[in-house]
Amino acid sequence: MSNEAARPFAGQLALVTGASHGIGAATAVALGATGAHVVLTGRDTKALESVEEAIDAAGGHATIAPIDLTEPDAIARLAVAVSGRWQALDILVLSAAVLPQLTSVVDIEPNSFTKALTTNVLATQTLLARFHPLLRKSANARVIGLTSGVAATPRAYWGAYAASKAAFEVLLDCYAQETAAISKVRVAIVNPSATRTKMRASAYPGEDPASVKPPEAVAQRLVALLGEPFTSPYRESLKVNPQVPV
Repeated sequence: MSNEAARPFAGQLALVTGASHGIGAATAVALGATGAHVVLTGRDTKALESVEEAIDAAGGHATIAPIDLTEPDAIARLAVAVSGRWQALDILVLSAAVLPQLTSVVDIEPNSFTKALTTNVLATQTLLARFHPLLRKSANARVIGLTSGVAATPRAYWGAYAASKAAFEVLLDCYAQETAAISKVRVAIVNPSATRTKMRASAYPGEDPASVKPPEAVAQRLVALLGEPFTSPYRESLKVNPQVPV
């Protein structure tokens, strides 16, 4: 295999939110292996440093950018910092998400719901708005947003999270339609389905982790998708074991 084939995103810039753990971390490592320079964002600085070390150890390059998406002006400051160093953003992976307490709609705790809406919805709009100029400067910009099956198929006691993810999907879908004819930005909305993450474990505490796929399996598919000429907006749900809830 040629070096070009092994590192298809060499020279490109990728930004991954929620890169400190789970699917975000695995995707960041996988992107680093393709030659992309990866900007790692998340709240856990030590975890981000570990992901950066893994990327460096594999011969890739990364920059950590600790950030709380709910903090006012944090995304604006990040966009200024990125635009001051790079001329374009080629890949944006929206992986960060908050799972509020699973409870009935009438018992949703306002502060928990607000945090989920801020992280899953409001921050998404701000990220798209602030990084849109850099995405437009890319010759082949791609945005991937990670969603959940409950956004399209609501489930009892999942109302708060489902509502936030439904809004997340609508924002991405509208953005894709708005940019399709005037730019090269392409948007994909991917439901990773059951995956071995901390969020999954908190939602299904009695589940055997070995019964669901690891984050690396999702990362592998996302990186492959980034190299495909998909039509925007593109939607995909990854396969899961039949006995495992999506």
